[in-house]
Amino acid sequence: MALGIARHFVAPHTMRLSRVVPAGLRVQSLRWASTVSNPKAKATPKVKNPLAIQRADAMSVARRELLANGNTLLYPRIEHDSHVLGISEAKGKYEFIAPGENLTTECITVRGRIKTIREASSKLVFYDLIQDGVKMQVVSNWKNVGGAPEDFERKCFQTKPGDIVSFTGYPGRTPKGELSVFATKTIHLLSPCLHTVPTEIQDIEKRFQHRHVDLMIRPESAQLLRLRSDIINYIRQNFMNNDFTEVQTPIIADAAGGAIAKPFVTEAMSYRNRKLALRIAPELWLKRLVVGGMERVFEIGTQFRNEGIDATHNPEFTTCEFYQAYANLEDLILFTENLFTNLAAHVQNLKDTKYKALPTVDLQLKSPFKRIEFIPALEEAIGRPLPDLENHEEATKWCLALFAELDIQVPASPTLPRLLDKLSSVYIEPQCTEPTFIAYHPECLSPLSKGTIRNGRRVATRIEFFVGGKEIVNAYEEENSPTEQRRKFREQLQWKNSDESAFIGDKVKAEEEELADEAFVGALEWGLPPTAGWGMGIDRLCMLFGGVERINDVLTFGGLRGVLGQGGVHTTTASTSSTTHTNGTSDEVKPEVVEKE
Repeated sequence: MALGIARHFVAPHTMRLSRVVPAGLRVQSLRWASTVSNPKAKATPKVKNPLAIQRADAMSVARRELLANGNTLLYPRIEHDSHVLGISEAKGKYEFIAPGENLTTECITVRGRIKTIREASSKLVFYDLIQDGVKMQVVSNWKNVGGAPEDFERKCFQTKPGDIVSFTGYPGRTPKGELSVFATKTIHLLSPCLHTVPTEIQDIEKRFQHRHVDLMIRPESAQLLRLRSDIINYIRQNFMNNDFTEVQTPIIADAAGGAIAKPFVTEAMSYRNRKLALRIAPELWLKRLVVGGMERVFEIGTQFRNEGIDATHNPEFTTCEFYQAYANLEDLILFTENLFTNLAAHVQNLKDTKYKALPTVDLQLKSPFKRIEFIPALEEAIGRPLPDLENHEEATKWCLALFAELDIQVPASPTLPRLLDKLSSVYIEPQCTEPTFIAYHPECLSPLSKGTIRNGRRVATRIEFFVGGKEIVNAYEEENSPTEQRRKFREQLQWKNSDESAFIGDKVKAEEEELADEAFVGALEWGLPPTAGWGMGIDRLCMLFGGVERINDVLTFGGLRGVLGQGGVHTTTASTSSTTHTNGTSDEVKPEVVEKE
């Protein structure tokens, strides 16, 4: 056997042919690269056989000749071929083949991107092809391919890792058991890679600015996105199996209702001088559908909140919400327990079979889950009873005095909901070390939920579900009294107007928002049946099951920072300082993707 040279996602020395590799992308160099780039330089001690240098020069020349032939030959159309099989399909179909056995009567064609090239000799080359995340080996032997030996060798030298190619041959297994395609025709180039493919991208921000390269070289990146897709499909199918109807509600409207958050404001060509807002939640639209008789509806869609960016927050994010008539809080708890228990088993099966590059995460998702009541838990933690929370002014003063006594940082715009939410993040949420429901919050924290009397206090029929110390689900029985909903909207508007970060800064816009709330109350006057609503952040859920800490990892192009810097052309600056969000929490607390009200 002649000297074997391996090429692993790295080109021969063709830097004059390739574009400059962006800063931050580290490229693996071959042992002979420095010698080829500078003929006068001394040979690297590791390269003792001059044949290696000769072969490198031959590769460079062959590649240069290939690229000089013009784009027409480099990017051919593909013709219909009845023998074409996807790599995943081929591996499944020929799994039965025993080591050393070849099906020479079968003819198949496989296509994919070259990951590695291993040259055993000038007449025997091994290729690893990747297609849709699945790898298959191709054995190209001149004895099987035929033709002139120099043509075979030239074809080999013309290709490099990163190229997209096609091989035709018969399936079989090597004596060592590797399922392979044994080529009977020369390699067919479909699309050359004009760059040297790096082995890694060291700078995390550049990883998302060059997401196409990141997906090419890091299997876990692509597997995370595929896992996200599988999780969404599983959730969607779960709803369909329970007779829910999937809907799409408006993204652009007069005002953004359904939550306390700062929206993105825009305008439409058809409505000049009228400001419109991107939605921050679909809740009010979905409940209108329930009023109209669509009693089981859900939506998986994108929301927009003009707030801070950090490891767990992005201005554009995905949620899942459903509304079910004639359901109550206990129904929501049981639904959540069943969904998460079954989803955890489904995800683990996917990791065992398809996504082996992803870590196993033990989330202890075995129902029934722990339950904590908000007010009793908080009173026990602070060692004193809470005041009358229906007297907002006095309760706010009491909370501020408590913050001063306990040396707790007061949140920006210290309204009563913000103060209570901060106390929850300090004293209650740390108790959620296992999957836990926090239930029956003070009514002022949930203006869209139905109220009830519990232990002599007026509370919301609401739950928050925490897994791994992070809020994943927010759900409650919906307020269906027009009178009560109008009262709660007015209280909410007072708190919202006192919070500059949630106020658009346009008096006319604020009035339109109030009118939008009144329009929803008008819909309630037609009669909303007793209804339960449930909201979950898809991005946070995928982070949880994917075992990652950054939201960018589960977003296709890494969130706003990655989108604004695609290709590394633009330099963007975003604040990384602590940001307080309009739900009254700092960066490390409540995720915006689960705030349903």
